[in-house]
Amino acid sequence: MSKLGDLGARLYRGEVGYDFVGKRKIWYGLSILITITAIVGLAVRGLNMGIEFQGGAVFTTPKTSVSVAQAEEYAEEASGHDAIVQELGTGGLRIQISGVDTAKSDEIKDALSKDLKVDSEKINADLVGPSWGEQIANKAWQGLGIFMVLVVIYLAIAFEWRMAVAALVALIHDITITVGIYALVGFEVTPGTVIGLLTILGYSLYDTVVVFDSLKEQTKDLTKQSRWTYSDVANRSINSTLVRSINTTVVALLPVAGLLFIGGGVLGAGMLNDISLSLFVGLAAGAYSSIFIATPLVADLKEREPAMRNLKRRVLAKRAAAASQGESPETASADEPYDQEPEDATPAVVGPRDQRSQPAARNRGRGRPSGKRR
Repeated sequence: MSKLGDLGARLYRGEVGYDFVGKRKIWYGLSILITITAIVGLAVRGLNMGIEFQGGAVFTTPKTSVSVAQAEEYAEEASGHDAIVQELGTGGLRIQISGVDTAKSDEIKDALSKDLKVDSEKINADLVGPSWGEQIANKAWQGLGIFMVLVVIYLAIAFEWRMAVAALVALIHDITITVGIYALVGFEVTPGTVIGLLTILGYSLYDTVVVFDSLKEQTKDLTKQSRWTYSDVANRSINSTLVRSINTTVVALLPVAGLLFIGGGVLGAGMLNDISLSLFVGLAAGAYSSIFIATPLVADLKEREPAMRNLKRRVLAKRAAAASQGESPETASADEPYDQEPEDATPAVVGPRDQRSQPAARNRGRGRPSGKRR
């Protein structure tokens, strides 16, 4: 077995682990700091909305020897507006100019043809009206809102409302960080960006639901024992799925990184940049939030219940009594094997169990017609 596989098995059995839930205030503080930075960047710099959302014209030229900086200068002189120029993999240029109507578009096309020394007929011009761009933006917000509502309803039915709230907070956390980074780096927001945002929500939920499912299974009849608190079991759930979450995230990030750094950076494909940046940032933020935000938040909400508060008092009292007798509190509680039941409690499902061998029946053979044992 590989070292990573051995670590995953030991994490799953509870032999080793990291106290994610116990250090939740650190993760909350870090997330708040990153979120505030993203919000400030969004408020100060704003989003660089593409022409699909604010209207304008896109000119695609054939291969030319003119540099991107020089083409940008030509486009701004011809239009009187700011222009965004990207070099395509074919050697041509993609020139975006916002706030341009049809009449102005023809003049700009002729001017670019002369400045770039290319045939006017070979320059492709696409126009987007501002009203159509506004409809696209509204549809994007509507889709995001419907997605959020459906997610909350499903999680509340499949698990419970506290997990639904925690998952919603994690999703908002991921979206805010991704949008804030878009504002800070100045990447253009296009329909590809919206596609990327909606995609990362699914990835973020995947990791979160995996941990929630493990937590739900391990906390059945939790109050019938006095060895582990809800936070203890939540922490075990994170550790038992940690390697799986890391593997899933790394495998997803590798092709996205290829799209971002090779497809967008080397080949200069604009749409790849728009999708891959949102995916790359969102996948990383989603993996972080599912481990460090969603599950610790569930533990915080759950331990506000009277039953869980009473359980926590019993567990802490038992650990304090063990410590006063010279025993390690961890040895007396959290580190005991899952399949060892307390003497004064009904068995509680708080972790994976090993199959036990059943003793042979002493009265095997009785009740048969012969009345004899075989």
